[in-house]
Amino acid sequence: MMRNARHAKILEIISEKEVETQEELCEELAACNFSVTQATVSRDIKELHLFKVRGTRKRFRYATITETEGGISEKMRTLFRDCVEGFRVVGNLIVVKTLNGNGGNAGAVVDKLNYREVAGTIAGVDTMLIICETPADANVVRGKLEAIVKS
Repeated sequence: MMRNARHAKILEIISEKEVETQEELCEELAACNFSVTQATVSRDIKELHLFKVRGTRKRFRYATITETEGGISEKMRTLFRDCVEGFRVVGNLIVVKTLNGNGGNAGAVVDKLNYREVAGTIAGVDTMLIICETPADANVVRGKLEAIVKS
């Protein structure tokens, strides 16, 4: 029960404030009467699938993908459009080139889209690999992702 309440509070905090580090998040939680360690916050960040995006007041801040119709928010569509440089299908694989440091962000978006044709993703610094069941599935997914980039 405490974990669920803490997760809800973390999501509330990052939606209201720019939190750049795990230590800052620990301090914010402590101010709300949650006694946590940095290790607990690190685990929570992983479980909530939080990632860092550019902040307006700070260099970076924690963010989450918000569910909306179509699987991802408009903000996440914009992030995906802005960071993807191109796609290349190789058999049942799709190699996605991104701006430096954005492979993980692109991977988070693709994972959240939850396309049935995608078996899994692997993200690096400036590249993401999408693994599909068949070459035909890879072409379908590429088409869907290209539509997001072009919209």
